[in-house]
Amino acid sequence: MKRIESPSNPIIKEIKSLYRKKDRWAKKKFIVEGINIVKECINNNYPLICIIYSDELLNVKGGWELFNRISSHPKLIHITNQLYREISNMENPQGIMGVSEFNINSIHEISLKEDSSLLLLDRLQDPGNMGTIIRSADAFGIDGIIITKGCVDVYNPKVIRSTMGSIFRVPIFYEDDPIFAINKLREEKVKIYATSLEGSIYIYEANFKLPFLLVIGNESSGVSSNIYSVSDSLIKIPMIGDAESLNAAVASSIIMYESIRQRSQ
Repeated sequence: MKRIESPSNPIIKEIKSLYRKKDRWAKKKFIVEGINIVKECINNNYPLICIIYSDELLNVKGGWELFNRISSHPKLIHITNQLYREISNMENPQGIMGVSEFNINSIHEISLKEDSSLLLLDRLQDPGNMGTIIRSADAFGIDGIIITKGCVDVYNPKVIRSTMGSIFRVPIFYEDDPIFAINKLREEKVKIYATSLEGSIYIYEANFKLPFLLVIGNESSGVSSNIYSVSDSLIKIPMIGDAESLNAAVASSIIMYESIRQRSQ
């Protein structure tokens, strides 16, 4: 075990740098912080390059249990509570974080099945929405999520925390051009459904028993018009109240639920 007390230590400087997107992507590393997220990372055999903890960990519920699990890690680093608070991104730090490596997949690595279910996110901006969608995708058995250009970084610390560990279970694929991704999947007979307030069919009229790709758009402007033109159907959620629209994460969760409802019949 190594102990660090100086904020000028190179390891501490690297931790701070990983809060910046450009540095995360240059180093292909990201931060996992908090007892639950670190446990999920370990439980899902996601590699941790190093683990940093302070004595605060031992005062938090579940802290001793986690400490016993990480105590044999080859790069376990002990720092002071004060230094930990300086590098933490949490309002109430729990004294535990780790550094892991990106798991970057191309859409060419998508392995389709007879009942594949995929999401494509089009310029989604809010970290909370991104994290919730990944968590819902995990809950509803979605096979993978395609991230396109203009989306919030999935390795943003707020995204990682809001996934509640689902980031380590749901395959994430990258493709800057959503049209390229859609056309590639259409060639494989995947149905393309794009969400729209003016959708031509309700979600219960879509056939989710077939392989499908669900496109979720930007929080304020929705799905790009050029994506609509290459979609098989524009779908909408039936609403009887006065609300004009639903939050992107809520809407996508409802549609994912509808997909497993159909498949369970």
